[in-house]
Amino acid sequence: MTHEIVCRTALFERLGHAGRITEVSAPPGSGKTTLLRSWVDESGLTGRAARVSARGKGHDPQRFWIAVADALRGTEAGSALMRPLTAAPDLDGDVVVEHLLTDLGPLRDRTWLIIDDLHELTAPDALHQLRLLLTRAPGELRFVLAARHDMRLGLHRLRLDGELSEIRASSLRFTREEARALFEAAGVSPSEKAVMLLHQSTEGWAAGLRLAALSLAGHPDPDRFAAEFSGSDRTVAEYLLAEVLEQQAEPVRQLLLRTSVLDRVNGPLADLLTGDSGGERILLDLENAGAFVVAVDPQRSWFRYHRLFGDLLQLELRRTGSAELPALHGAAARWYAAHGYPVEAVRHAQTARDWDLAVRLLSEHWGDLYPDGQVGTAHELLAGFPASVVAGYAEITGLMAAWDLDQGSLLEAQRRLTLAAQGSDTVPADRRRRFEVISTVLRLRLARRQGNLPAVVQEAQGLLRAIETAEAARLGLGDGLRALALLSLGSAEASALGLDGAERHLEQGIVLARRIGRPYLELVGLVYAAHIAATRSYAAGAELSMQAIELARRHGWADKPVTAIVWAVRADILIVQGRLAEAELWLERAERALQSQVNRVASVNLHCVRAGLELAGGEYVAALATLEAVEPLACTPATPHALRPILRAHRLHALIRLGETGTVERALAEMAADERDNAGTRVVEAALCLAQADPQAARNTLAPLTFPADASSADIRPMCPVAALLLEAMACDALDRRDEARSALERALDAAEPDHVLLPFLVHRAPDLLERHAVEGTAHAALISEILDRLRTDAIATTATAADIVPSEASTNSTAVGAVSTAAGAAPAAASVTRSAAGVAVSAGTATGLGPSAYARESLSRGEMRVLRYLPTNLSAPEIAAELSLSVNTIRTHMRHVYEKLGAHSRNEAVQLARSLGLVTAALHPTRGTRLAPALRAPDFE
Repeated sequence: MTHEIVCRTALFERLGHAGRITEVSAPPGSGKTTLLRSWVDESGLTGRAARVSARGKGHDPQRFWIAVADALRGTEAGSALMRPLTAAPDLDGDVVVEHLLTDLGPLRDRTWLIIDDLHELTAPDALHQLRLLLTRAPGELRFVLAARHDMRLGLHRLRLDGELSEIRASSLRFTREEARALFEAAGVSPSEKAVMLLHQSTEGWAAGLRLAALSLAGHPDPDRFAAEFSGSDRTVAEYLLAEVLEQQAEPVRQLLLRTSVLDRVNGPLADLLTGDSGGERILLDLENAGAFVVAVDPQRSWFRYHRLFGDLLQLELRRTGSAELPALHGAAARWYAAHGYPVEAVRHAQTARDWDLAVRLLSEHWGDLYPDGQVGTAHELLAGFPASVVAGYAEITGLMAAWDLDQGSLLEAQRRLTLAAQGSDTVPADRRRRFEVISTVLRLRLARRQGNLPAVVQEAQGLLRAIETAEAARLGLGDGLRALALLSLGSAEASALGLDGAERHLEQGIVLARRIGRPYLELVGLVYAAHIAATRSYAAGAELSMQAIELARRHGWADKPVTAIVWAVRADILIVQGRLAEAELWLERAERALQSQVNRVASVNLHCVRAGLELAGGEYVAALATLEAVEPLACTPATPHALRPILRAHRLHALIRLGETGTVERALAEMAADERDNAGTRVVEAALCLAQADPQAARNTLAPLTFPADASSADIRPMCPVAALLLEAMACDALDRRDEARSALERALDAAEPDHVLLPFLVHRAPDLLERHAVEGTAHAALISEILDRLRTDAIATTATAADIVPSEASTNSTAVGAVSTAAGAAPAAASVTRSAAGVAVSAGTATGLGPSAYARESLSRGEMRVLRYLPTNLSAPEIAAELSLSVNTIRTHMRHVYEKLGAHSRNEAVQLARSLGLVTAALHPTRGTRLAPALRAPDFE
């Protein structure tokens, strides 16, 4: 096999700075010889390095030592010091070592002795003589010893003294970049995907990569070859057979072959499958010998085989003992089941085609998979049952409904649950109670996905009753399902805004989930608890949402669909605080997390937050399109969504801003009396009155609303009090009732300050009133200053983009707004449907008289704007690239262009300039009170 040279700089540096003795220990084909040869060549050590191999000399110490002496004499320093040696009957190893020590005593120039294939030096006398040479040689003679396994040379004291360096198999594995370099050196250029696949399958094993390179040359479909490359490839199999498997004793060979059916193996399992004893000792020895056996736990009790080696073993087992396979898998399944490894047990039972065992095991343990967040594993196990088995077992038919639910196939899930119920009498008597409980859980999940909240409550209560029986306790159907039922009850009540019951049930479920160690259930509870808390207090919602996010981060669940709700909660809070750019990042994360599933309740929530963001940003046409898209989800015969009043209020505010006052009047007139009398609707009606230049009617509309003197102390979020008091102030000001206007505005600011509620001031704009209020005296000067800054920024953006709206945009959205399709030209507010960064910069420069150096010198592209939104976070360029699914080079190019166009010299300076232009949200005022939401690190929390 040819060995193409790849410059492995990090390893070269380790060798160059190593201690007096370096051991390179790794399995065959790890690239030891090639590494040492290329290191000598690349480092310019050719004249100072003596290289000798023990291959073929292991049983003849005299021959080995003469080879060592000849190699040393071939170096620049050795040629002047070493006397020639010739074979003679009385020339044993001890004599040669003493000869070497004498001749090398005056050595002053650094010289290396590299001994390769040292594992073949098996003669006891030779190893003893080598130990003498290592311990007594002059300091300028450095040793590099390469072997397939650790040699027992008694060098532990040198390790303690720092004179022994060790390079093992893990360090010799090629990185993906080195693998690509190896392929290119071999004259092949596979795609990035092929390199990734080959690097994964070989685990960076040098020989595997080189064998792949040989096969790749001239292959018509490199990507397909990479996907199919395994240890059963002829060239790989021949190499591993000759160099590894055939080198083992027969008991070891049998252990390797029989346990190759396992993904991981320990001593007891090895003993079971071989019918022998001492399996753990053999596995430890194989790992120590570097024979493609890797410990997977710190205690070195569980082991796995290198992927290619495992492939070879399975191929060889099929060739020589295929009749044993069902029995081996069956024995493994029963051992795993008895020792608490249900997933492995089901997999092996399926492979053994012991369907009754597989069905029983999955039914017994399915209730643990979903509460533990192992949805992917559950899908994998269900996929292991053929259609005939699914049809023949009511238990599996029912469990397949879980798959359908996760795929969003609600009708198919309903069909399967019906079929399972019809076949319930075929379930063995000892499994029937468990089957009934699981069916209840599945019906509960289906009702939640459908948004049928009464059905959720009914099934959850039924589940609670079912698991309180003695039989359920005997079957182990206890705390985990109890927590699930409580959380389901709480989430259903939360969606219906039955807050008291929701909070109680969620708290009980969260406490129970923590007690029994079910973090996924705890996460579900925290998500819905944050949703409820945010309806009463932004501070409480922010705190609970961060608890949920941190828990999701710790367990790698940040992209699970359940987290979409908590991302949306965070986005909603940021929108209320006017931090729209940050809110957009969180909302995008929520939408990505949910896109793989159909969940009506969560989808309505996300649409509601998206419409709120568009409304706050002045994108009124877009908001109406979002609201029309969510209408079918927000109202079904089973359960109208609790957020429907908020969605309706968003729609009416957008119509008002677009000048469609007649449409709003008709909508209000069609409402039932109780709907029209709530606070949110009265705020909408007051805004309509002001838009129609009827401030007295606005006051009359708001008059029935009462808020405490300190509106922030109310047990409701301050959004409605702030909006109502602000509209009251605007109406009073229009009626020239200055004192009443000042009083109402100050109360609005009082209510807004604690939670930093800016949204009402951005939707109902009154900059002149706020400026005058700041001059006349207020306790909230900093808050007013920030609101005015936001309003000025939005005004600049609106002016800049008024001429940029393309007619086709209005027509594109015409189906979403119905009669409002022509409103974009009727009201100036419609001009902010889209924004142009270049327009912002130019208009800002013109409006303020500042020179072009203070603003962007040319327009930012869409891609640059996307990157700009991430600059205020702490994300690195690679992390931003991962978030946007772009290359790091592209991200850095965009960042460089952003700096140039903004006239910035650093990331921080670019952020400050972008904030001054309104391209990203301004930072909170440093002197303001408690900051509810911590600075956004990123939407990517892994």
